[in-house]
Amino acid sequence: MSKSVAVVMPAYNEARVIPTVISRIPCEIDGMTVLPIVVDDGSNDGTAETARRSGALVVRHLTNLGVGAATITGLEAAQKLNAHVIVTMDSDGQHNPEEISSLVRCLLEGPFDVVIGSRILSPEGMPLSRVGANLFLNAMTFFVYGKVVSDSQSGFKAITSDALLRMKLNSPGYEICSEFIGEVHRNHLSYKSLPVKAVYTRYSQGKGQHFLNGINLILGMLTRLLRRI
Repeated sequence: MSKSVAVVMPAYNEARVIPTVISRIPCEIDGMTVLPIVVDDGSNDGTAETARRSGALVVRHLTNLGVGAATITGLEAAQKLNAHVIVTMDSDGQHNPEEISSLVRCLLEGPFDVVIGSRILSPEGMPLSRVGANLFLNAMTFFVYGKVVSDSQSGFKAITSDALLRMKLNSPGYEICSEFIGEVHRNHLSYKSLPVKAVYTRYSQGKGQHFLNGINLILGMLTRLLRRI
């Protein structure tokens, strides 16, 4: 059986931009078929229908459960499809789909278990507020999970199917990115941070983590820490 790459994209009300994002995903990478998987997290703007017409496999949540829950649903769908490599990326256009190939090649040529697309390693054009927030959350991730990476909040990652099977992810919200780093550390997975360029448009910045999301993320991580004490 030929190998495949699944690209998992959590989506909430992204009908406006998701056709363009899907159209820029490569159809194949070094002979591996690329399968876009969109998880519609309770959208009410036709995201699911638009993504399906654009060629993606669509999985729907009836209600909005959170980006973490949508990511986990997408990862489970990729496993059921026996994808050899799974890539996660945002559906709002902030990540450049053309960099998927770089993540996958870095993962397989390393070889590594995980490759994390790091905006901090290529910060040109990144708002200073985002840089500061990410550095603070890097410190929080280390405090809770004991692992330092350059961009703990990156949603642009590649992981092998074998490594994903060892992970236990259950965060429903934005704290899933930090939980992912914790699982890399807990399972002693090999990883590399690869510089990526984030595309900051007025639209993507409006869809990003807001202040309350950041507070909820921090509270979620602290709750996990207290449960372990």
